[in-house]
Amino acid sequence: MDFTITEDQELLRSSARQLMAGECPTSLVRAHMSDPQAADQLWDHLRGWTGVAGGPLVDLCLVLEETGAALAPGPFFPTAALFAPLLAAVDHDLLPRVLAGDVTGTVAMAGADGIWAPNDDPTKTFVPEADRVDHVAVVTAGPSVVVTGPLPARHVATVDTSRRLAEVDTSGAGSGVAVSPETIQDVLERAYVSLAAEMLGTARWLLEATLAYAKSRQQFGRPIGAFQAIQHKLANMALACERAWSAVYYAAMAIDSGDPDRHRAAHVAKAAGGAAATLAAKDGIQVHGGIGYTWEHDLHLFIRRAYASEHLLGTSGWHHDRLGELLVHRAAG
Repeated sequence: MDFTITEDQELLRSSARQLMAGECPTSLVRAHMSDPQAADQLWDHLRGWTGVAGGPLVDLCLVLEETGAALAPGPFFPTAALFAPLLAAVDHDLLPRVLAGDVTGTVAMAGADGIWAPNDDPTKTFVPEADRVDHVAVVTAGPSVVVTGPLPARHVATVDTSRRLAEVDTSGAGSGVAVSPETIQDVLERAYVSLAAEMLGTARWLLEATLAYAKSRQQFGRPIGAFQAIQHKLANMALACERAWSAVYYAAMAIDSGDPDRHRAAHVAKAAGGAAATLAAKDGIQVHGGIGYTWEHDLHLFIRRAYASEHLLGTSGWHHDRLGELLVHRAAG
């Protein structure tokens, strides 16, 4: 498999990086903590990028890697990584407007246990941006899908203030259209890889910020990065990011090509993304020392996103369990 990024993809990635640098500073992420409307201006820019959700998953991952490195708040992730793929899977007539950036949406699937799988629980949990989007796609047991307007939602405070999650009452959503279990599985696997790409961007920011600090912070007359213990941490962080990058883009390419290995690869990608982000968060705060614990430093914003995303759409441990089941099934077959 050729992992080379094409010239068009490199342009896509660099354009997304420039957009995030100019329109999503950490001051916006902080403002979003107390006023979600602070992200509206960012969405005005990102609405022109939702069309990438209708193309190859690799392209979407390149953009999400940059939004993850900037902690972009707002409806872009649920609209592009969750809502649009589900609409495409059920051939919903709302999809063109979503890809055009005219409307936003999210997906309500997880039940009381928090697991993203079709169920009959009337209250759906961990629904991203449920109180800030135009439409909600509800997935129930069967499975079936119904796309409706805004539903009663209760914002739930989490460690990550840059991504709003809610509990949604779907009892009034109405009956849905039956779909195959394989359809939902495909949508979920695409979501796993999309979130892993975003986590890769967060991990990359943590690595780069920690490396820069280790070069500038002096102790005993030397940069702390000259000490072997610090070098080991930085090397482990870099290796985890490289491993996650390979896992994410292999999975994206496998999904784009319909490769039979895509089911396994999607779980590996989410687990690798979670491992990279949480390791970068843990070792990053240790290398930064006391300054990293202050509210004024931006480090805590990225640590919050890293650990929250690790638990969204299944933890690394949960994905390892699913991967084990696939391997056992393959061996038995």
